[in-house]
Amino acid sequence: MDLFKTIWRVTGRQQIVLIVLSLVVAGLAAVPLDYQKEIINGLSGGLTAGALLRLGAELMGVIFLSLALKWALGYQASIVGESVIKRIRSRIYTDYSNASTDGAAGMKAGTLVTMLSAEAEDMGKFVGSAFSEPFLQLGTLIGVIGYIGATQPRLGALALLIILPQAIIVLATQRHINARVSERVIVLRRATNQITQAQSRQIEQAVLDDFDAIYETRRKIFIWKLSTKFALSGINGAGTVGILMLGGWLVIEGRSDVGTVVAATVGLGRLQQPWSQLIAYYRNVSAIRVKFELLREALDRMSGDKTRGE
Repeated sequence: MDLFKTIWRVTGRQQIVLIVLSLVVAGLAAVPLDYQKEIINGLSGGLTAGALLRLGAELMGVIFLSLALKWALGYQASIVGESVIKRIRSRIYTDYSNASTDGAAGMKAGTLVTMLSAEAEDMGKFVGSAFSEPFLQLGTLIGVIGYIGATQPRLGALALLIILPQAIIVLATQRHINARVSERVIVLRRATNQITQAQSRQIEQAVLDDFDAIYETRRKIFIWKLSTKFALSGINGAGTVGILMLGGWLVIEGRSDVGTVVAATVGLGRLQQPWSQLIAYYRNVSAIRVKFELLREALDRMSGDKTRGE
């Protein structure tokens, strides 16, 4: 939780704006589904041309409003992230410059370069969506599942059952990925240190060995990520078939209507996007937490060296 406490302390006011925008966007997520249901059912229920045009115009209005809010959310999140990147880089370089001679030597140039470039970049990008992303995606999931459940409880229950096993799979595999993220950062720092300190060809093989280690670590990450994606996609496919089968059976039995089944099928597709984004967010926050701890340890060492130098 130290990661999120630090983010809130530095960007709390901006995060409130992002959270509000996220909740509004999430609240609009299920609205198009209701319009689609009304139009489809109305086509076989005496819907007039004027009413059809009105529903279409209202649906387009909702879509454009949602897109505008998403644009504002994305822009604000990007600006917050970029400002944090600048702040992290300034802090790292200032601490490095102000450290004692021994402290500066202890922070090798290669480590400094990777901290200033890739690690600061990853951290800053995450900060922009640290709170708004889960609010947006969870809110969208709740809104869409709630709408499907309100129109046809059995279809809503099936949609919920599609989500739960995917959450279990992601939680079970992420710890393996986190371990390799930490390993990759440490090895990359060591490799860049050796490159920047190279005085002869004696360290060439050591650097090449580190590159091999980075490759092998990334290969294992790919295996875990792609295997997880395969399992989740299979569950999503089974969910689509299940919605169609159960919805079709309910229509045949006279317990539902075609519009509800179509809306539920479309809604399932809308669930997959926020759910995949939520999974990506969880993976990202897990990796960022690892990098955050590594950055904090490095800064603490420099601060300690600075104090001893004084």
